[in-house]
Amino acid sequence: MTAFVSMLAYTSCAGACVLLGGLLARIERIRPLWLETEFRHSIIAFGGGVLVAAVALVLVPEGARLVPSAPAAASLVLAGGLCFLLVERLLAIRRRESPQFIAMLLDYLPESVALGGMFAMEAPGAILLAALIGLQNLPEGFNAYRELNALPGSSGGRSLVLMLVLIPLGPLAGSIGWTIGPGHPVVLGSLMLFAAGGILYLLFQDIAPQSRLERHWAPTIGAVVGFCFGLLGSMLVR
Repeated sequence: MTAFVSMLAYTSCAGACVLLGGLLARIERIRPLWLETEFRHSIIAFGGGVLVAAVALVLVPEGARLVPSAPAAASLVLAGGLCFLLVERLLAIRRRESPQFIAMLLDYLPESVALGGMFAMEAPGAILLAALIGLQNLPEGFNAYRELNALPGSSGGRSLVLMLVLIPLGPLAGSIGWTIGPGHPVVLGSLMLFAAGGILYLLFQDIAPQSRLERHWAPTIGAVVGFCFGLLGSMLVR
């Protein structure tokens, strides 16, 4: 299997986790209600922990390696946060605010571009990033399905079709990264840092506040467990 085909396979599997999360969310609600609530918040927190791992262990280290200028690297992270803020506010103004779905889409696409570039450059962290994208897409798909279904006029089938359409976007974005990565490593590194800033914004703006429950510890531990998955993978590929 060539590296390009491997990249397409990994990005496709990572994208398929969105649909898998949506299918899991179709399972009848858990009883009692308190367990349903705590489970959902734990899923959100786990996805947040994986996102932190992706930022701290892959996107920022690899991006900083390709963009060695500290001021430039910091500016790119800040620009990513500001850009994601503007996109989210624009969608909110148009009354299309769906935090989980927006977060899933905004971090999935730039990460897939970065993943394609890492495969093209044979970076050791490529498979780790693919695993982290899949791990975060699973809980994000789960919660995005519940969120989309709560909107007026939505249905389970329509939500799943929307998630199915997202799957080929991963290989497409990865192919873009494959094309620009080897010849323009600074561009690839810039995209990684930009995505890291955007993900950090989404974490603290949308995901972390939704994960917290009064007098419940499971969601908080879920975030720690999610980060530990990323840390374990990072240490195994060294």
